Amino acid sequence: YVRVYNVCPYIEVYPFRENVYGLFNQNCDGAGDVWMYVVIGPEKAMVIDTGFGIGNVKGLVDELTGGMPLVVVNTHSGPDHCMGNVRFERVYCHKYCVPNITRKCAPGAWDYLFDQDGNNIWLQFDKQDVPQYRDYELIPVENHHMFNLGGDHNVELVWQPGHDSGHAMFLDHKTRILFAGDDVCSDVIACGSGGREGDPYRKYCTIEAYRNELEKLCRRLDEFDYIFPGHFIVNLENSLLLDILEALDAIVEDPQCFDFTQMSPSPTGGPARQSWHKFVKGFGTISYDPGKGVYIP
Repeated sequence: YVRVYNVCPYIEVYPFRENVYGLFNQNCDGAGDVWMYVVIGPEKAMVIDTGFGIGNVKGLVDELTGGMPLVVVNTHSGPDHCMGNVRFERVYCHKYCVPNITRKCAPGAWDYLFDQDGNNIWLQFDKQDVPQYRDYELIPVENHHMFNLGGDHNVELVWQPGHDSGHAMFLDHKTRILFAGDDVCSDVIACGSGGREGDPYRKYCTIEAYRNELEKLCRRLDEFDYIFPGHFIVNLENSLLLDILEALDAIVEDPQCFDFTQMSPSPTGGPARQSWHKFVKGFGTISYDPGKGVYIP
């Protein structure tokens, strides 16, 4: 069932498991609607991604958890995943993601959601519910960092680049759920763009980096059962990762093996970008940049 709480009416709350909630947000900039997650442990609760921060997100989390201490984490630097960081005191991420998150969650970050007259462009919401930027603590951690939510409830950060150089998944060893961010998506898995200018770790925003780390994760399928991505269809079986790896292997072997091409508009008004698409068996596609899809050192 779904419930909307008065404290933050912009978010739909879905109880997926005992003490595991999906928080469904409409995307503010015209891209795919986004999932946040709340996992409640014996002593602490984890918040996975923070959305755009529209409305009283912290108040909603406190209502769900009963005001428990929070461990807030980002999967990556997409604005729909990290701009709500300012609603919280501290946020953790993989160390390679710090430069991109710092650039995305910054003063004026929400301005592009409105036209020159101050009207909403993509999604209607009350402008007073947009957060004001404030400083918060962004804490970098290493690959495989373990967050303890009390007792034997441990959640592991698993570095999984591709969509973003510092992209991370979160493996909940208690619930046996992999929270996959944008590196799994039933619409389009966008990766291999070569990274953004100014990103010191941009060499990891590639098809090869995605493939190499995913191969390691596929050896650990006995540690989790289901995948909950950052967009679209959730509660996916873990065997899907093998199908994604198969498509990535094909791209690395022959970048010209795409199934179709597409021009993708920029939500921020930049130039459209051509992408190549490779089908994932029984799922969506992997899109990659024809000029930067495979990293050449």
